[in-house]
Amino acid sequence: MKIRKAVIPAAGIGSRLLPLTKAIPKEMLPVGDKPVIEHTVRELVASGITDITIVVSGGKSLIQDHFRPNPALVAQLRADGKSAYADAVEEVGELSRAGHITYLDQHGPYGNGTPVLNAARNLGDEPMLVLWPDDVFVADVPRAQQLITAYETTGCPVLALLPMEPGESQRYGVPVVREDLDNGLLRISGLMEKPKPEDAPSAFAAIGGYVVTPGIIEELQAETDKWYEHQSGEVYLTDAINTYAAAHAVYGQVIQGRWYDTGNPADYLVAQFASALAHPEYGPLLRQLID
Repeated sequence: MKIRKAVIPAAGIGSRLLPLTKAIPKEMLPVGDKPVIEHTVRELVASGITDITIVVSGGKSLIQDHFRPNPALVAQLRADGKSAYADAVEEVGELSRAGHITYLDQHGPYGNGTPVLNAARNLGDEPMLVLWPDDVFVADVPRAQQLITAYETTGCPVLALLPMEPGESQRYGVPVVREDLDNGLLRISGLMEKPKPEDAPSAFAAIGGYVVTPGIIEELQAETDKWYEHQSGEVYLTDAINTYAAAHAVYGQVIQGRWYDTGNPADYLVAQFASALAHPEYGPLLRQLID
């Protein structure tokens, strides 16, 4: 079944970036000349996704305002002779149409599995992409397209992976690799969360980005039902994937490209700096400061 739908969970409060995110959603912080969530939306649209659900919470109206078409502003800019700005504003609004962006309020227990389950109820019995809104990938082939290709090859759930240094294992979920199928496609049997370097089952990290199938959604629902019985802990997407992988095929795709995480201050600064260095106008100015 062709993947047409995607979910972007955007309900988090961005606590690691406070006080910067006290009034501004972390998804709207700029990387280069675009809010970080726009990078994710553009990646999905470029990969052929036609239905994007952004799961939000209170205080996230700036996201909707950003993607909402604004004909009055465009007309004013054109009247003022600022055609380039008018084109840029119009093009962002066009992303909303091309990706058919809809918004959904998050309801349920804490955990990154909840927004996925919330969205799945509206998306039907189809596979879907899940991408976090604070990741930026720079790649010749979009990460989302690489995941879609892996799904088309296997017909099974797929996780985005990157090679990691052994000492970084305690920062990530590390996949248990069962088979290497070449071209970066790996058969996996689960994830080990933040293992010590000596316990890491492989040299890869799960870095955000999933093809989720109906079987994973069933496991998420079961995890959520358990939560309502005991009212403790959180509902995690990786827990559902682990449970599913115990009896079903799951794959990882090693992504070709550069990943920038913007979810904490240090990595956010790196993403900003790297984006500026790559800019044809700003890059030379920054290199002068470095020299």
